[in-house]
Amino acid sequence: KTVLVSLGVLVGSMVTGFIVFLLAKSDVLFFRAFVNVFTEIIYGTPLLVMIIITAFVIGPAFNIFNRPVMGITGMVIYFTPYMSNIYKSAFSSITDEQYMAMDLFGFTSYQKYRYIIIPQVVRILMPPLMNNFSLIIKGSALLNVLSFRELFYTTEIMRTRTFATTEGYIVMWMLYIAITIPLSQFVKFVERRWSLQ
Repeated sequence: KTVLVSLGVLVGSMVTGFIVFLLAKSDVLFFRAFVNVFTEIIYGTPLLVMIIITAFVIGPAFNIFNRPVMGITGMVIYFTPYMSNIYKSAFSSITDEQYMAMDLFGFTSYQKYRYIIIPQVVRILMPPLMNNFSLIIKGSALLNVLSFRELFYTTEIMRTRTFATTEGYIVMWMLYIAITIPLSQFVKFVERRWSLQ
C-alpha cells in the first residue's frame, strides 16, 4: 500500500500543483495573493501536523470522518506548493527568445507545445518529480498515526505480536531503502540519458 498511496499522492499533488502554478501566473491579484499565503502556510507546517489537522480538524468540519483518506489528502495539500515550484522552474526554462522564434516561424499552439515546450519541460520536470516521489514514500510513514496500513504501521503491528522490536525496525528500514534507492538510481539514469540528447 505504501507505493500505491505514494503514487496517488504524487499524481494528486501534480494536478493541484499545476493548478496553483496557473493561479500564481494569473493576472488576478486575489489568486496570486492566495497562492502566496497558501505557500507560506504550507512551508511553515510540518507534514505530520498537516496530516493530523486534515484528518482531525478539516475532515470533521466537512463531515468527512474517513481519517486515512483525509490523511492522504493532507499529504497532497502539503506537497502541492513544492510541485508548483517544480512547474515554475520547468516552464521558466522556455526563454522569451524561444517564444519569439516560434511565433516567427508560424508555429501553431499545438506545434509549440508538441515540439518545443513539452520536450524541454518534461526533461527538467522528471528528476525533481522523482525526488519528490521519494520524499512522499518516506513521508507516508507518518500515516501510521491514523492507523493506516502502510509499511510503518504494518511493521508496528508485527512488532507488537512478535516482540521482535529490533528485527522489525531493521526490516522496515531495509524495505524503505529497497524502494527509494532504485528510484534514486532511476532518476540518475534518466538524467544521464537526457544529458546526452
